Amino acid sequence: MMSQNILHTGKRVHNMALQQIQAIPEELFDVQPPQFNNTIRWHVGHMIVTLNYFLYKATSFQFEIPEVYGRLFSPGTKPSDWTVAPPTKEELLECISGQLKGLEGISAASLEEPLKQPVDLGPMHFENAGELVNFALIHEAMHLGNIASMLKVIKQA
Repeated sequence: MMSQNILHTGKRVHNMALQQIQAIPEELFDVQPPQFNNTIRWHVGHMIVTLNYFLYKATSFQFEIPEVYGRLFSPGTKPSDWTVAPPTKEELLECISGQLKGLEGISAASLEEPLKQPVDLGPMHFENAGELVNFALIHEAMHLGNIASMLKVIKQA
């Protein structure tokens, strides 16, 4: 039952992310207020890359994203270091939509399984697929909060 709840919440959070990102004008995607380390485009791309990573580690999730996304949006990257053009808002939205469809294919039973290899993220240690997927959702929600904060700052400038 708990695993089914995680998946249900995951689909809702990811759909909410899709709707919120769709509503942001693309001309705001690359504005970087001085109070922030990254841009909205970076946060969206980072959400895609990390959700793919966590779901791949936790389940049989297979959604292919362009290889360049890892170089642009992995932890520790930033737009000021980019040497290639980033994906458009539309391309990012296509990935988010594809991931949402992919979430439909994850079974609740798979979240009860132990990970093939435990995952350590700083002080956090994950041994169970459901734990890692749950963290992935929290991570995505944190970045949605960052995007919302950035939009407030950008609109007040």
